[in-house]
Order: sequence, then C-alpha cells, then structure tokens
Amino acid sequence: MASRRQPLWIAASWLVHAYTASGLVLAFLTVIAVMEGDTIRGLWLFLAAMVVDGTDGMLARWVQVKRHVPWFDGALLDNIVDYITYAFMPMVLLWSAGFLGEGVSATVLAVIPLLASGYQFCRVDAKTDDHLFLGFPSYWNIAAFYVVVLDLRPATVAVVLLVCAVLVFVPIGYVYPSRTATLQTPTLVLTTLWLASYAVLLTQVPDPGVVWLTISIAYVVYYVVLSLYLTARRGRTAAATG
Repeated sequence: MASRRQPLWIAASWLVHAYTASGLVLAFLTVIAVMEGDTIRGLWLFLAAMVVDGTDGMLARWVQVKRHVPWFDGALLDNIVDYITYAFMPMVLLWSAGFLGEGVSATVLAVIPLLASGYQFCRVDAKTDDHLFLGFPSYWNIAAFYVVVLDLRPATVAVVLLVCAVLVFVPIGYVYPSRTATLQTPTLVLTTLWLASYAVLLTQVPDPGVVWLTISIAYVVYYVVLSLYLTARRGRTAAATG
C-alpha cells in the first residue's frame, strides 16, 4: 500500500515546490507593475507573495517533501524567492516611485538593504533552533507597504531603511509566525488579521482609515514586543546554562 501511495506523495511534493516557485511569477508581475508605474498593484502582488511564503513551509512539512523528493532543495528555492520578493523588488518599487529621493543618494539607499539582506540570507544561523529569525528578517516589502500607505518623505524613508539595515546585524530574535512556539495560535490569528488590514488599507490609499491603520500598526508593536521578550528569555536561558 505504501509503495502505491509513493507516486502520489512525490507528485504532491512537486506541487508544493511549484507553489513556492509561484513567488517568482509574482515577482515578475511586480516588475511589470513597477515598469507601468502602478505601485499599488505592486503592493497587491507583495501581499500575494507573503501569503505564498507564509503557507508553503507548512505544506512542505505536512507533505514531507524532503522525504519524498530528497534530491531537490526546497529551502534554497524558498530563499531565492524570498530574497527577490522581500528584498530586491521592494527596493525597486520604492526607487522607481521616487520614495528614495533622486540621483546617486537614492541608488545608494536602495543598495544598502540589498547588501544587508544578502548577508542575512547567507547566515547559517539566520533561523535559530527555537525558530526565530536572527536579526531583522529582511521584511523590506512590509517597510515598502508602510512607506506607500503613509506616504512618507524620502528623509523619513532613509532613516527607516538604514535603521532596519543596521538591525540585520543586531542579534535580536524575531518571531517566525508559522513556527515560533510561544503564543503561536494568537500570533497566527493576529498575523491573519494584519494581512486583512494590509488589503483593506490598499483599497483606502491615499486616505488610509484610522481603524485599520491602528490595527495594522498594533500588530507590528505586538510582533516587536514578543520578539524582544523571546530574545531576552533566550539570553537568560543561555546565561543560566552557561
């Protein structure tokens, strides 16, 4: 019976990998949106990419893709897709829409997060054993979302991007919503609510509603506070066992 089911599990594994790879299609569609000057459409595509990224790992673990297709590195594919959709395309979008200013300074400002993320993606300890991201997890697509929704000025955007770039190198553990065990259920519920607020706020640009904006920012505060708490707890545990 198991041998009969094996082809089905292999097929399911490839479907999961194809689902992950769909992020590349979304990235290409984002390029088209940026070239056509449609920033909002680009942000919608960022949302779709986040949904794919937030669910493909759970599907991969459920199907056990490593067991059924051991010769294909789904984690590497996921990192390639994530770098393009979470780091590269957000900088292209912000640069093309003029949120980074003009001239050489805008180009340099776009490149700094790309280099910082290149380092972060190549760290072997980028994801800790207790399922946290070590250092700012290159959520440049989320930063781009708030820049556009809040219509931030280039000087403010520069501060935000530079601070986040520095945080890539600071050993703070950030919540991995689909895997961090502490408060996982409320975190997943609140993450889903945040995704809903993302969609609603996009429909309200250029005049975002106070209620949904408050919900959106409250989730960011929750995420940061929980991340700092877990980082402090890891420090205490390491000190106690050291």
